[in-house]
Amino acid sequence: MACKVGVIGAGTVGGGVIETLLSNTQVIADKTGAEVILTHVADLNPELLSDFDLTGVTVSKDANALINDPDVDVVCELIGGYEPARSFILAALNSGKHVVTANKMLLAMAGPELNDAAIKNGVDLRYEAAVAGTIPIIKAIRESLVANNIEAVYGILNGTCNYILTHMEQENLEFDDALQRAVALGFAETPPDLDIEGHDTAHKCQILASLCYSTPVALDDIYVEGVTKISHIDVAYAAEVGYQIKLLAVVRRVDGEIEARVHPTLVPNDHLLAAVKYEFNAVYVETDIADATLYYGRGAGKLPTASAVVGDVVDIARRGDGAVEAPFCYSHQLSLRDNGLIEGCYYLRLATQNHPGVLGAVCSILGNHDVSIASCIQNAEAEGIPAHVVLMTHETRESNIKAALAEIDQSDFVDEPTHMIRVLG
Repeated sequence: MACKVGVIGAGTVGGGVIETLLSNTQVIADKTGAEVILTHVADLNPELLSDFDLTGVTVSKDANALINDPDVDVVCELIGGYEPARSFILAALNSGKHVVTANKMLLAMAGPELNDAAIKNGVDLRYEAAVAGTIPIIKAIRESLVANNIEAVYGILNGTCNYILTHMEQENLEFDDALQRAVALGFAETPPDLDIEGHDTAHKCQILASLCYSTPVALDDIYVEGVTKISHIDVAYAAEVGYQIKLLAVVRRVDGEIEARVHPTLVPNDHLLAAVKYEFNAVYVETDIADATLYYGRGAGKLPTASAVVGDVVDIARRGDGAVEAPFCYSHQLSLRDNGLIEGCYYLRLATQNHPGVLGAVCSILGNHDVSIASCIQNAEAEGIPAHVVLMTHETRESNIKAALAEIDQSDFVDEPTHMIRVLG
C-alpha cells in the first residue's frame, strides 16, 4: 500500500524533501518495501518549484487544501516558525493525518499541545530533523538507548556557531570577522541572532531534555548564553591550557532534578567533542548501560535535513496500520535545577591594572567564597598597563563563582567585568 506525502513549504529543506522523494523512491522501496509517493506540494511562491518535474503531483498555494486532500496521508510541515506552522500542524493532526516536521522552534514552544493532538487523533508526529539535522539522535534516544538511564547529553547543535569558533581558533579571528565570513559563505542566517545568541540551540536543548527525561520543560526556564562575547583572546588562552571553546547544549539529571542549559564551554582537547569542526554537529550521550556514545554529522543544509525528514516519512510508511507512538511521553514532572547549584570548574579572564598585590587580592576574594585556583596565567606587561589574568578553578558551585565575581568586579583594580566560561568536566 502506498504512503502518499504532501509537502508544505518548498524552501531549502522542503526543496530537498521534494528532490529526494522524486529521485529516490526506488531506493526507499528496495531497502524497505515501502512505496512512498509525493502527491501534493503547497507553497505561496510557485517559482520555487520551477526546477522540479511535478507531473502527476498536485501543486497549490493553499496549505489547507493540501491538508484536506484525501490523496495525502503524511503532511510534511517545512515552513518553520511558530505561526502559521502551528495551525497547519494542528489542522493536519485533527484531520487524522500523520505529520513530519523539522520545526524545532514550534516543538520547543508548543510541544505539549502538539503531543496531545497527536495522541488524541491516533496519528504520528515525528521530528528527527528538528535536532541536529541528519544526525539520528531522536531515534537513538527513543529506540537504541531506550533501556538506558540517560545521565547526560552534551550537544554541539548549531553549525553557525561551531563554524565561527573554529575559524576564531584556526585563524586568530575576532568574533565579528568570523561571523561575516560565515554569513558570506551561507553558514549563517540573516540576521544571525537566533544562532549566535544561543536560542536556536536552546530550542533543540528543550526537545532533548523533554525526550530524555520524559518531562515537560519550559523553554523560558532554560539558561541561554550565546557566543557573542567570546574573544580571540579567550580562544587563545583556552588553547594554551589545553581546551577548545564550543557552544554546548547541556542536559543532565542531578539529585532528581534536571539541568538544561546552553552556553560556551571549554572542552578538553582529548574529548571527542573537541574534534568537531566547522559547520558540523555532534551529540555526546552518557548512559548507565551503553556508557558513552557519540553521534556526528551535518546539522543543517538542504539534503542532510531532507534525509532526516524522509526517514521519518518512511518509518510511518513501514509501520502501516501498527500502533502509533506518542511524540513525547510526559510521565514525569521534573523541575529544572537552580543554576546556582551547578557544580563544575571555571575559566576566568580578568582585565586588571598591573600593580603589585592584585593577584593576591583576587585570590583572597575567591578563597573567601570557597573557590580555589587550579592554575594561573598572567601576562608580563609593564606596571600600570592593563593586564590579563587567566585563572582555572577547581570544582565549585556556580553560586560561589557568581558571588566572588560580583565582589571582584566592584574592585578598583578591575578594568572591565570578568569573563567567565564553564568547563566540561
